[in-house]
Amino acid sequence: MTRSFFTFTIGIALAAGTAIGFAAKGSMDTTVQAQGQKGTRAADLAAIERLHKADVDATLTQDPKALTVLWSDDGVNLGFPGPPVVGIKAMGEAYAKFRADYPEFQVLKYEPHIREVQIVEGWALEVGHTDAAFRMTAKGEPQTVSDDGMRLLKKQSDGSWKFVVVGLK
Repeated sequence: MTRSFFTFTIGIALAAGTAIGFAAKGSMDTTVQAQGQKGTRAADLAAIERLHKADVDATLTQDPKALTVLWSDDGVNLGFPGPPVVGIKAMGEAYAKFRADYPEFQVLKYEPHIREVQIVEGWALEVGHTDAAFRMTAKGEPQTVSDDGMRLLKKQSDGSWKFVVVGLK
């Protein structure tokens, strides 16, 4: 069994376990949970929306540093070719390498449409659809992507949110 298959399997298991946990939590009586947490949920959603805006801005500019700071220290990006990229240091290196390998790469459009966000105890699971267009070279033909997926986010100690797992379909 290869390391990348093992890492990918762990990522899938983590996401599946989180989804099952959200479903189980959602089936409980939410009356107590709703009392006193409406303000917290609103603040969390506002902070998650700031992450979304930063994600769009960083993706459109393709700035490796701006892309890297979107991730938690233990983030797992399944969107790169090859094995999953694990950890903030590896994430920064992967973004920098991609930029060096494809200096003319340009994102023409990046529009994530989040359909649902479930927040429980400092974790958020987003489900949505993304429409994007990019060009590998300045003279290359635009390529389009339209994909469904989910992202796992973690609340940081300062109240901000960062990506933990992205790239699952």
